[in-house]
Amino acid sequence: MRLKIDNEALAEEFFEESVLLGIVAPVKDYLLCWNLNQILGFNFRINTDLEIQLTKRKRTYFFSVYEYMVPSIALTHYLYNNQFDGEYLLPEFKHLDFLWLIKGDFYAGELSPLIQSIKSLPGVQLVVEMTNEQIKNKQHLIL
Repeated sequence: MRLKIDNEALAEEFFEESVLLGIVAPVKDYLLCWNLNQILGFNFRINTDLEIQLTKRKRTYFFSVYEYMVPSIALTHYLYNNQFDGEYLLPEFKHLDFLWLIKGDFYAGELSPLIQSIKSLPGVQLVVEMTNEQIKNKQHLIL
């Protein structure tokens, strides 16, 4: 008997209670995180255990993931690098430099102020909210 992983169901469950933002900011990931932490009061840290590896055309690409778990509430922020050495974590969004996933108890009313705050950071050119329907390669984001 062979067991098959249902990637659609897995993706559906992973993206429940989540918000995804796309960010255009042609800066280094550590610099963006430093600005998020210093200016906006987040505490993003790189999490090497969450690093995403994709193999394409016999090469392996590594996409770093930064994580911030909000103390005392069930809310976690993940910042994914969308590019590595000419490859993309989400190839359908080549124009985006970063993907920001917010999972957990997030109040929708906080989204607009958050987007405005991110837009005010040095180097950030665009911040857009993304819908699950727009994302073709959802499984690349599952941690």
